[in-house]
Amino acid sequence: MQKVLYVGLDVHKVSISVTVAEDGREGATSFIGAVPNTPAALSKLSKRLGKDGHRLEFCYEAGFCGYGIYRQLTGLGHGCTVAATSLIPRKPGERIKTDRRDSQKLAILHRSGDLTRVWVPDEGHEAMRDLTRARMDASMHLMRARQQLLAFLLRHGRTYDTGKHWTQRHRSWLAGQTFDQPAHQIVFQDYLEAVWTTQERRDQLVGRISTMVADWTMGPLVEALRGLRGLDLISAATFVAAIGDLARFESARHLMAYLGLVPSEQSSGERIRRGGI
Repeated sequence: MQKVLYVGLDVHKVSISVTVAEDGREGATSFIGAVPNTPAALSKLSKRLGKDGHRLEFCYEAGFCGYGIYRQLTGLGHGCTVAATSLIPRKPGERIKTDRRDSQKLAILHRSGDLTRVWVPDEGHEAMRDLTRARMDASMHLMRARQQLLAFLLRHGRTYDTGKHWTQRHRSWLAGQTFDQPAHQIVFQDYLEAVWTTQERRDQLVGRISTMVADWTMGPLVEALRGLRGLDLISAATFVAAIGDLARFESARHLMAYLGLVPSEQSSGERIRRGGI
C-alpha cells in the first residue's frame, strides 16, 4: 500500500517552512526546514520527498501568495489543499507561534482531516477577479480624490449649492474657480486633475470589464444575475468574480452563511441569545 506523507507549508514571501507528517494517527512528524519560495525550490522539495514512491499531500494557508503554489504542485501530480485561515482550529492559551510550529500544525491537521479547503479559481477566473478588484480600488481612489477637492474648496468658502456634485454643470463651475494666491491655484489644479485622472481610470476599467464578460466562462451567470433588481453588469460581474460558481454551494443557506448574512448565536441551556448579521 502506497505510503502517504502530509506536508505542511508555512508560506512567506521569501521562504517556506516545511513539516512532514507520516500517515497514521501515531505517524512521526519531522520538520524539514525552510526552503526558498521559488518554483525551482518547490519542485526540488517535491522530488526529494517523493523519491521513495510516497504519495504527497501538501497544504498551506490561503493568503497573499495566491494560488501559484497550488497550481505548481497539482501540476506535478501531487495533492494540495489551500486551507481557510479563519477556520483552522486553534488551542486556547497557545502563546508560542513560530514558522516551524505553524507548518507542524498544518501537517497534523491535514492528516486528521481538520482543515477546510477554499475554492481555488482557474487562472481565467482569477484574472477577472483581479480586474474587478482594480475597478473597486479605482472607485475608492476616486471617492478619496473628490473628498480632498471638496474639502479644499470648503476651507476657502467655495461651496456649490445649485445642484448635485459631479454633474456637467458642476464641472463647469469647477472650471471657473480661481484663487488669488498662486500656491492655492496650484493645489486646486492638482486636486482637480487627480479627480479627472482617477475617474478616467475607473471608466476605462468599467469598459474593459464590460467587454471581457462576454468571453468569460461565467458570462452567462452574470447575464442571469442582471435580471435581479439592483444588479447591473458591473455589480453582477464583481459578485460572480468574488464568489465563483454558485453551484458549489449545496443550498441558498450555505451561500448566505458563506457571505456572513446569517445571525450569530450563543445559546446554552435555557438561554437563547442571537446576534445580528
